[in-house]
Amino acid sequence: MKILYLGNKLSQHGVNLTTIETLGTNLTQAGFHVVSYSSIKNSFIRMLHMFYGILKHKNASYILIDTYSTSAFWFAFFCSQLARVLKISYIPILHGGNLPQRLLSHPKFCKLIFKNAYKNVSPSTYLKHHFDAFGVTNVICIPNSVNLMDYHYLERSNFSPKLLWVRAFSTIYNPKMAIDVLNLLQKKFPEATLTMVGPDKDGSLLETKNYAATLNLTVNFTGKLSKSEWTALAQAHDFFINTTHFDNTPVSVIEAMALGLPVFSTNVGGIPFLISHQKNGFLVPDSDANEMAKQIENSILFPVKTMEVVHNAKTFVGLFDWKVVKNEWMDILR
Repeated sequence: MKILYLGNKLSQHGVNLTTIETLGTNLTQAGFHVVSYSSIKNSFIRMLHMFYGILKHKNASYILIDTYSTSAFWFAFFCSQLARVLKISYIPILHGGNLPQRLLSHPKFCKLIFKNAYKNVSPSTYLKHHFDAFGVTNVICIPNSVNLMDYHYLERSNFSPKLLWVRAFSTIYNPKMAIDVLNLLQKKFPEATLTMVGPDKDGSLLETKNYAATLNLTVNFTGKLSKSEWTALAQAHDFFINTTHFDNTPVSVIEAMALGLPVFSTNVGGIPFLISHQKNGFLVPDSDANEMAKQIENSILFPVKTMEVVHNAKTFVGLFDWKVVKNEWMDILR
């Protein structure tokens, strides 16, 4: 069975891996013939390349389309409509944490995409809830997957204020909040450290570096690392922080759980559908660095409770193993 997969395949240009490269590889290994577009950096030419892919592979059984809430939303719109003209079944994979707002701001375009899809796949019940309310009822929840064998789970009995942040540097992910958390923690724990991993997306990397400098804080900015590199680096850290303004189901949070890192995140978008506060992670209000620092301090002072949360997360993350998720993709594609 041939599957055409459309998305931003840009890791060769210094961007973090996206689902087209991870899920696409997993589906290939599962026996599907997967053809993917596009790795072209220029966004306009990338869209044209996707159109070319649709025309060249119009005999595909399905087209998978990574669907985001910002400018890449239009890739999904135009590609889905070309698929409709050619009568090819297409499946949007819903990634954008701000897609609920897109449903409200562009309802006609959204109906053309999502109501005419063979199925829509959401990695969380968060987006399914909003799509159901919008009147799009053909949404199936299939979680983002990880290969758990690729992650070394480290059992910790004590916790030090060694913070790890992994994301692209973009305003929507609020990287400066991580600096604020470090600044607050160092007032009580002078040995507190912060490592920030990820490529620049919109100039936020330099802005964050300058912000740290104005506070006289030393932060380890690594730039983009491969998955094997940053997961190895994680062994020297004790806390994972996620500071985003809005999000869906970030794979980095799932990966942190698989590594045995307690996760502290802003309570936005699909995050509360992924993290239950003080059960398998810790939640704080958006932009509330004070509360995040306080939660981390409590986790240091009460390690038994922190260990309980980490163990719960380890059990929970088993639901995201590709060995489990693969069966759900088999059901929808076959």
